[in-house]
Amino acid sequence: MPQFDELAQCMLDAALAASQIILDHYQGHIAVERKDDGSPVTAADAAGEAIIIKKLKDLNIPVLGEESVAEGKIPLLGYRFFVVDPLDGTKEFIKRNGEFTVNIALVEHGIPTYGVIIAPALGTAYVGCPGGTYKAVMEDGEPNDWQQIHTNPDLDCKIVASRSHAHGAIKYFLDEAGPCEDVSVGSSLKFCLVAEGSALHYPRFTPTCEWDIAAGHAILSHAGGALIEASGKPMRYGKVETDFLNPYFAAAATEAQAKECALIMQRALEKAQ
Repeated sequence: MPQFDELAQCMLDAALAASQIILDHYQGHIAVERKDDGSPVTAADAAGEAIIIKKLKDLNIPVLGEESVAEGKIPLLGYRFFVVDPLDGTKEFIKRNGEFTVNIALVEHGIPTYGVIIAPALGTAYVGCPGGTYKAVMEDGEPNDWQQIHTNPDLDCKIVASRSHAHGAIKYFLDEAGPCEDVSVGSSLKFCLVAEGSALHYPRFTPTCEWDIAAGHAILSHAGGALIEASGKPMRYGKVETDFLNPYFAAAATEAQAKECALIMQRALEKAQ
């Protein structure tokens, strides 16, 4: 088992606590409401974020949480802050297909340096930290058999896309990328598939917020991969001026492949107009 540092362990413990609460909701009745932007939200979202904030409180690091932001609660972030999505893939949660995750990231100087993703219903956990990226199998609510994972730059072309969000440019991307399997999966699990070498590219043509991708970005980076804006610029975090919305982005097994992915995305977007 890897010896995670105190910060990574605290993040993992917080994510595990939220995962248990969210599973309890998942196994019962799911009451769905709508946010101001029309996106779905459940009681599990709020309960998961509340326990994460409580678990991280003693670290005295600001927490940018999806549900808190929706309520207008935005802390002064500074150079170092947590980014939390207590239930990424709410649509998948509601559909009960298991493809939802608990996401916690630490951002330092605009870059995600630590990331934890747990898929409670699928029984998998991921931690990305300065020592590498690791995957575990969940048994009785606890992660076991940690294994270090790496991207696979030599993989035959395979892209991952959102199960609940589609964009016409995907067709043009696939046309140019060559023989390539399109694998649809929900939530931040897309990052995990690239990080563990099961996919090569993750082009994102639809809107996301920082809490949707920060943990996945860290996990991918420490596994050898990269994420950049579709424009080719580095992805930065703490974008108060955009309400924490991200531009389209390219994620891939290496930095060079992410840049190639971004160029294909640019051409695909032009064709889709």
